[in-house]
Amino acid sequence: MSSKFPPISGKIPGFMHGADYNPDQWQHDPQVLDEDIRLMKLAGCNTMAIGIFAWAALEPEEGRYTFEWLDRVLDRFAENGLFAWLATPSGARPAWMSEQYPEVLRVGANRVRNLHGQRHNHCYTSPVYRDKTGTMNRKLAARYAGHPAVVGWHISNEFGGECHCPLCQDAFREWLREKYGTLDELNMAWWTSFWAHRYSDWPQIESPAPHGESMVHAHNLDWKRFVTDRTVDFCKHEISCIREVGSDLPVTTNMMNWFAGLDYRKFSDVLDVISWDAYPTWHESKDDSQVAAWFAFNHDLFRSLKGKPFMLMESTPSVTNWQPISKLKKPGMHKLSSLQAVAHGSDTVQYFQWRKSRGSSEKLHGAVVDHVGHERTRTFRDVSELGASLGSLADVVGTKVDSRVAIIADWDNRWAVKNSQGPRNAGIHYEQTVMEHYKAFWQLGVPVDIIGSGDGYDFGRYALIVAPMMYLCRSETGAKLEKFVSDGGTLATTYWSGIVDENDLCHLGGFPGPLRTTLGIWAEEIDGLYDDERNGIVPVADNALGLAGEFEARELCELVHLEGAEALAIYRDDFYAGRPALTVNAFGSGEAYYLATRAFAPFYESFYGKLAVKLGIPRALESELPDGVTAQVRTDGETDFVFVQNYSGAERIVRLDGRSYRDAETEEELASFELTLPVNGVRVLKRNQVASE
Repeated sequence: MSSKFPPISGKIPGFMHGADYNPDQWQHDPQVLDEDIRLMKLAGCNTMAIGIFAWAALEPEEGRYTFEWLDRVLDRFAENGLFAWLATPSGARPAWMSEQYPEVLRVGANRVRNLHGQRHNHCYTSPVYRDKTGTMNRKLAARYAGHPAVVGWHISNEFGGECHCPLCQDAFREWLREKYGTLDELNMAWWTSFWAHRYSDWPQIESPAPHGESMVHAHNLDWKRFVTDRTVDFCKHEISCIREVGSDLPVTTNMMNWFAGLDYRKFSDVLDVISWDAYPTWHESKDDSQVAAWFAFNHDLFRSLKGKPFMLMESTPSVTNWQPISKLKKPGMHKLSSLQAVAHGSDTVQYFQWRKSRGSSEKLHGAVVDHVGHERTRTFRDVSELGASLGSLADVVGTKVDSRVAIIADWDNRWAVKNSQGPRNAGIHYEQTVMEHYKAFWQLGVPVDIIGSGDGYDFGRYALIVAPMMYLCRSETGAKLEKFVSDGGTLATTYWSGIVDENDLCHLGGFPGPLRTTLGIWAEEIDGLYDDERNGIVPVADNALGLAGEFEARELCELVHLEGAEALAIYRDDFYAGRPALTVNAFGSGEAYYLATRAFAPFYESFYGKLAVKLGIPRALESELPDGVTAQVRTDGETDFVFVQNYSGAERIVRLDGRSYRDAETEEELASFELTLPVNGVRVLKRNQVASE
């Protein structure tokens, strides 16, 4: 039986296709709206995000509201079958507010209050700012919640940053009181006896500062958690003001590329749909596969936050104006990169921006409509052609990505890894390491979820869980993974795991702490290698996975003792030559693998390729994919949609796996078991689903 998620909005059964639209910048020329509507329909666009930075246009003076221009836009949209995500304008304040209420301006870590300007230069704790946003949001909801053109609420824009003002200091102390209860508990968790940093009164605690405290790692970690919680609380405040008026339309806020500043997992229960902004730096080299894999990882991350289709809220139809090099998309790349998002679970393709601004910082950022003002441009043709493709692929909307593999990537672990001093302050490369593991599955065409250790996901749904560098490992996580393996799952983790608990306190009794029994090893020491040093990983003869050849190791080499585990590979060089570099431990009904060193390609593809075969993990295509080519599947339980994508920079021939395929856009049967993909080529294929064992 076919099984799908419902469309994001019942008003739009197919894909949402559109852009950020800023009619507030063009009120001086009414003809622009008429022309924009004509061009939107011509490009196959149906959904715009409106009002994201429009506060000054909506409330030019305190208490004086000018909604008439927005009335006209939305009414014209409704007349023409177009729709809008209506934004709350809190991403940037009008100047009158900063002038009359200086407390709304942020204070930096240096304790200096900012001047007016930029975006998100406001304090989420400020009662004045909360009052003003609440009033604006209620007025917007009261006026537009029932408007036929409005499909949902776009809350603010790209939340980020932090404030260190007195109001936030008090809020931080209250957050700590709720978490720890007493100063004794806080002092123990933060290990403040080090350097005599013990606190004897709550007002002594301040946020980390460049000219103050910054060396207590648990303090730094809790501040980052607080910043996330404060931001989520502000987002909830914005939403609650909309809900108070009775609007039940879906809410979203646009997130950023595995943004380090906020733990996005904390937003997942607050939002109805996840959206994010993707800006790949295509064509940095002839082969785009590294960039493609990184953005595939992000698509999977944002899909996994709620485990259902997400929104590509922003992407550029041509160039950006803020990256180091503003590179044009080469022919084919617009469709390829847009359908990449769809392949990984997006039910929208939207852009920043619809019409280029005439002035200020983004006047040269790409847009569907260029300064020339007409449709006779290469970018407009690309967008129009994609609009037609999305129309023919409407059956994909609501389908699922069925993953048997998950990678654990916790934000607080990431923060803690990067804050820890040693073993390689020259660069421990956490993000790159996670990507090396992920890219192996991307090249194999194996779907992956990106999850958190504390998510509500049932680990038992996966055949394989990968946890690279899980430095911060709670006892609860260790127990959860132990049960997963004991019940028959397979775990793969690496060096620098199980080192500290949630308070960044080292686990006692030997590393990898809560994972030691499951992995069957003791990690006694870790050797930091200089950048030019190399070691080797040598598979042992007749190893259980059938690994062959030697692989390069760099940067970190852990010295482990076997405590029930078996060595699959050993080190080649140095005083620890012959000691285990890769181990496996049979535990309960499952197995746990441990990689003791940072390996490099082609190790990961070989290792995970062997594991995928052993565990019967399905691939999008059960055939070998050429370098730079990947495949991803979405399914409704009866029909699979297979997105075959070529990022190699050269024409590629893909051999299919013998099953019967149709072109999903044309419904034509494929006459051959070979698929020729041009440079930047993508094909969407349909097949009847074959149930996996």
